Amino acid sequence: MYVPAHFMEDNPERISALIRENAFGMLVTAPEGRPFVSHLPFLFECAPGTQGTLRGHMARANPHWQHLISGAEVLVVFQGPHAYVSPSWYGSPGVPTWNYAVAHLRGKPRLIEKESELEALLERQTHVYEQGMPRPWKPDLVGERRSKLLGMIVGFEIEISDIQAKFKLSQNRPAEDRSRVIAELNCSTNQTEVAVAKLMS
Repeated sequence: MYVPAHFMEDNPERISALIRENAFGMLVTAPEGRPFVSHLPFLFECAPGTQGTLRGHMARANPHWQHLISGAEVLVVFQGPHAYVSPSWYGSPGVPTWNYAVAHLRGKPRLIEKESELEALLERQTHVYEQGMPRPWKPDLVGERRSKLLGMIVGFEIEISDIQAKFKLSQNRPAEDRSRVIAELNCSTNQTEVAVAKLMS
Protein backbone atom coordinates (compact mmCIF):
# COMPACT_ATOMS: atom_id res chain seq x y z
CA MET A 1 0.00 0.00 0.00
CA TYR A 2 1.25 3.48 -0.85
CA VAL A 3 1.48 5.42 2.42
CA PRO A 4 2.95 8.95 2.37
CA ALA A 5 4.54 9.79 5.72
CA HIS A 6 1.89 12.37 6.67
CA PHE A 7 -0.90 9.77 6.27
CA MET A 8 0.88 6.94 8.11
CA GLU A 9 -0.83 5.76 11.31
CA ASP A 10 1.31 3.83 13.79
CA ASN A 11 -0.67 4.25 17.01
CA PRO A 12 -1.62 0.67 18.05
CA GLU A 13 -4.73 1.81 19.92
CA ARG A 14 -6.11 3.74 16.93
CA ILE A 15 -5.34 0.85 14.59
CA SER A 16 -6.98 -1.69 16.94
CA ALA A 17 -10.05 0.53 17.24
CA LEU A 18 -10.32 0.80 13.46
CA ILE A 19 -10.17 -2.99 13.08
CA ARG A 20 -12.63 -3.75 15.88
CA GLU A 21 -15.12 -1.15 14.65
CA ASN A 22 -14.84 -2.41 11.05
CA ALA A 23 -14.29 -6.11 11.71
CA PHE A 24 -15.84 -7.32 8.45
CA GLY A 25 -12.60 -7.61 6.48
CA MET A 26 -11.26 -8.98 3.22
CA LEU A 27 -9.04 -12.07 3.32
CA VAL A 28 -6.75 -12.04 0.26
CA THR A 29 -4.61 -14.87 -1.08
CA ALA A 30 -2.91 -15.21 -4.47
CA PRO A 31 -2.09 -18.86 -5.24
CA GLU A 32 -0.23 -19.13 -8.55
CA GLY A 33 -0.50 -15.34 -8.86
CA ARG A 34 -4.30 -15.18 -9.09
CA PRO A 35 -5.95 -13.11 -6.30
CA PHE A 36 -8.83 -14.69 -4.37
CA VAL A 37 -10.86 -12.71 -1.82
CA SER A 38 -13.34 -13.71 0.90
CA HIS A 39 -15.32 -11.17 2.93
CA LEU A 40 -15.45 -12.35 6.55
CA PRO A 41 -15.94 -11.17 10.13
CA PHE A 42 -12.76 -11.30 12.21
CA LEU A 43 -11.73 -11.17 15.84
CA PHE A 44 -8.54 -9.18 16.47
CA GLU A 45 -6.67 -9.85 19.70
CA CYS A 46 -3.37 -8.37 20.85
CA ALA A 47 -0.90 -9.76 23.37
CA PRO A 48 2.17 -7.97 24.73
CA GLY A 49 5.20 -8.41 22.51
CA THR A 50 3.18 -9.41 19.43
CA GLN A 51 1.43 -7.64 16.56
CA GLY A 52 -1.72 -9.57 17.35
CA THR A 53 -3.78 -12.45 16.01
CA LEU A 54 -6.80 -12.57 13.73
CA ARG A 55 -9.32 -15.39 14.08
CA GLY A 56 -12.26 -16.27 11.90
CA HIS A 57 -14.10 -18.99 10.03
CA MET A 58 -15.66 -19.59 6.65
CA ALA A 59 -18.00 -22.10 5.05
CA ARG A 60 -16.32 -25.40 4.24
CA ALA A 61 -17.98 -25.10 0.82
CA ASN A 62 -15.81 -22.02 0.18
CA PRO A 63 -12.63 -23.33 -1.55
CA HIS A 64 -10.68 -20.40 -0.13
CA TRP A 65 -9.83 -22.29 3.06
CA GLN A 66 -7.69 -24.68 1.03
CA HIS A 67 -5.34 -21.77 0.26
CA LEU A 68 -4.54 -21.59 3.98
CA ILE A 69 -3.24 -25.15 4.27
CA SER A 70 0.23 -24.25 2.98
CA GLY A 71 0.70 -21.57 5.63
CA ALA A 72 1.78 -19.06 2.95
CA GLU A 73 1.42 -15.39 3.93
CA VAL A 74 -2.03 -13.84 3.52
CA LEU A 75 -3.33 -10.27 3.53
CA VAL A 76 -6.38 -9.04 5.44
CA VAL A 77 -7.79 -5.58 4.66
CA PHE A 78 -10.01 -3.56 7.00
CA GLN A 79 -11.73 -0.52 5.51
CA GLY A 80 -12.84 2.18 7.90
CA PRO A 81 -15.07 5.18 7.16
CA HIS A 82 -14.46 7.12 3.96
CA ALA A 83 -15.86 10.22 2.27
CA TYR A 84 -15.49 12.37 -0.82
CA VAL A 85 -13.95 15.79 -0.15
CA SER A 86 -14.87 18.67 -2.48
CA PRO A 87 -12.28 21.39 -3.18
CA SER A 88 -15.13 23.87 -2.88
CA TRP A 89 -14.84 23.37 0.88
CA TYR A 90 -11.29 24.75 0.96
CA GLY A 91 -10.30 28.33 1.56
CA SER A 92 -7.20 27.78 -0.59
CA PRO A 93 -6.80 26.06 -4.00
CA GLY A 94 -7.17 22.30 -4.10
CA VAL A 95 -8.48 19.32 -6.05
CA PRO A 96 -11.17 16.69 -5.38
CA THR A 97 -10.02 13.86 -3.13
CA TRP A 98 -11.19 11.12 -0.78
CA ASN A 99 -10.55 10.87 2.96
CA TYR A 100 -10.41 7.41 4.50
CA ALA A 101 -8.86 5.04 7.03
CA VAL A 102 -7.65 1.55 6.18
CA ALA A 103 -5.45 -1.14 7.71
CA HIS A 104 -3.56 -3.94 5.94
CA LEU A 105 -2.48 -6.90 8.08
CA ARG A 106 -0.17 -9.68 6.86
CA GLY A 107 0.62 -12.97 8.48
CA LYS A 108 0.74 -16.74 8.20
CA PRO A 109 -2.48 -18.70 8.76
CA ARG A 110 -3.13 -21.89 10.69
CA LEU A 111 -6.25 -23.99 10.37
CA ILE A 112 -8.15 -24.64 13.62
CA GLU A 113 -8.71 -28.38 13.47
CA LYS A 114 -9.64 -29.29 17.06
CA GLU A 115 -13.41 -29.27 17.57
CA SER A 116 -13.03 -27.74 21.02
CA GLU A 117 -11.00 -24.81 19.60
CA LEU A 118 -13.47 -24.30 16.76
CA GLU A 119 -16.42 -24.34 19.14
CA ALA A 120 -14.68 -21.84 21.42
CA LEU A 121 -14.10 -19.57 18.40
CA LEU A 122 -17.79 -19.70 17.45
CA GLU A 123 -18.85 -18.94 21.00
CA ARG A 124 -16.42 -16.00 21.20
CA GLN A 125 -17.54 -14.54 17.86
CA THR A 126 -21.19 -14.94 18.80
CA HIS A 127 -20.63 -13.21 22.14
CA VAL A 128 -18.80 -10.27 20.52
CA TYR A 129 -21.43 -9.65 17.84
CA GLU A 130 -24.49 -10.41 19.97
CA GLN A 131 -23.53 -8.42 23.07
CA GLY A 132 -25.25 -5.24 21.86
CA MET A 133 -28.53 -6.99 21.04
CA PRO A 134 -31.63 -6.53 23.24
CA ARG A 135 -31.94 -10.34 23.55
CA PRO A 136 -28.50 -11.82 22.79
CA TRP A 137 -28.67 -15.15 20.96
CA LYS A 138 -26.54 -17.99 22.27
CA PRO A 139 -25.38 -20.96 20.19
CA ASP A 140 -27.00 -24.24 21.19
CA LEU A 141 -24.19 -26.58 20.18
CA VAL A 142 -25.20 -30.05 21.36
CA GLY A 143 -25.50 -33.50 19.87
CA GLU A 144 -26.08 -34.01 16.18
CA ARG A 145 -26.69 -30.31 15.55
CA ARG A 146 -23.27 -29.47 17.01
CA SER A 147 -21.47 -32.01 14.82
CA LYS A 148 -23.32 -30.86 11.72
CA LEU A 149 -22.62 -27.18 12.31
CA LEU A 150 -18.93 -27.65 13.12
CA GLY A 151 -18.56 -29.86 10.05
CA MET A 152 -19.89 -27.11 7.79
CA ILE A 153 -17.23 -24.55 8.66
CA VAL A 154 -13.45 -24.17 8.74
CA GLY A 155 -11.81 -22.06 11.44
CA PHE A 156 -8.44 -20.38 11.16
CA GLU A 157 -6.12 -17.97 12.90
CA ILE A 158 -3.49 -15.65 11.48
CA GLU A 159 -0.45 -14.60 13.51
CA ILE A 160 0.18 -11.05 12.34
CA SER A 161 3.72 -10.22 11.22
CA ASP A 162 3.15 -6.78 9.66
CA ILE A 163 0.59 -3.99 9.97
CA GLN A 164 0.27 -0.99 7.66
CA ALA A 165 -2.33 1.62 8.43
CA LYS A 166 -3.22 4.72 6.45
CA PHE A 167 -5.44 7.44 7.86
CA LYS A 168 -5.78 9.95 5.01
CA LEU A 169 -7.61 12.77 6.77
CA SER A 170 -6.49 16.01 5.12
CA GLN A 171 -3.28 16.19 7.14
CA ASN A 172 -1.63 17.75 4.08
CA ARG A 173 -4.06 20.73 4.11
CA PRO A 174 -3.87 23.96 6.17
CA ALA A 175 -5.65 23.88 9.54
CA GLU A 176 -8.38 26.19 8.21
CA ASP A 177 -9.16 23.80 5.34
CA ARG A 178 -9.26 20.83 7.71
CA SER A 179 -11.77 22.66 9.89
CA ARG A 180 -13.93 23.40 6.84
CA VAL A 181 -13.87 19.74 5.76
CA ILE A 182 -14.86 18.60 9.26
CA ALA A 183 -17.73 21.09 9.34
CA GLU A 184 -19.04 20.01 5.91
CA LEU A 185 -18.86 16.30 6.75
CA ASN A 186 -20.56 16.87 10.09
CA CYS A 187 -23.52 18.41 8.22
CA SER A 188 -24.01 15.26 6.15
CA THR A 189 -26.96 12.90 6.61
CA ASN A 190 -24.59 10.04 5.72
CA GLN A 191 -23.30 8.53 8.97
CA THR A 192 -20.15 7.23 7.28
CA GLU A 193 -19.21 10.79 6.33
CA VAL A 194 -19.91 11.95 9.89
CA ALA A 195 -17.62 9.16 11.10
CA VAL A 196 -14.81 10.57 8.91
CA ALA A 197 -15.34 13.99 10.52
CA LYS A 198 -15.07 12.34 13.93
CA LEU A 199 -11.79 10.67 12.97
CA MET A 200 -10.46 13.96 11.66
CA SER A 201 -11.33 15.69 14.93
